[in-house]
Amino acid sequence: MINQTHFEKLYHEYRILVFNVALNYLQNLEDAEEVTQDVFVKVYYSLENFNQKSSYKTWIYRITINQCLDFIKKKNSQKRFFIFGKKSQNEQEYLNTATFEHPGILMENKEDAAILFEVINSLTENQKTAFLLSKLDGLSNPEIAEIMQLSISSVESLIFRAKGALQEKLAEKFKNYRKK
Repeated sequence: MINQTHFEKLYHEYRILVFNVALNYLQNLEDAEEVTQDVFVKVYYSLENFNQKSSYKTWIYRITINQCLDFIKKKNSQKRFFIFGKKSQNEQEYLNTATFEHPGILMENKEDAAILFEVINSLTENQKTAFLLSKLDGLSNPEIAEIMQLSISSVESLIFRAKGALQEKLAEKFKNYRKK
């Protein structure tokens, strides 16, 4: 039996964290809100089976990241189907795939931030996850290792490779950007 009070306490304690992680991953307010709802539906139905091998925070982080990855895969498959004739209610969604709507970014920095997140989104899933958890959420490598179920040295390696890839890709992007 699910303890409603316990669920509500978890919801109030972690809803902002879940929303921020989703927003960092998806860079779109509506998508982040949708994923946040999906995460808490999953938490609600999985709560009675939570085995407490990790903290609630780690468990909820893991669910959030998996929901974000699933959401991205679903959205990408919808875009591919669109090419073959699937119509969308919102064609702008397909025409403008790299929109950037992060509310924490000042208007004059939106273009640079859009380029940065475009490059972050080109990282492998594990590099992107480790990088976002480290740099945007400020988590320690041991915390990231627990969330991602990897060794600390693997997390360090992922972050190191992510930084290298970002430096290389951003240098190229801004070199091309300045030529315009």
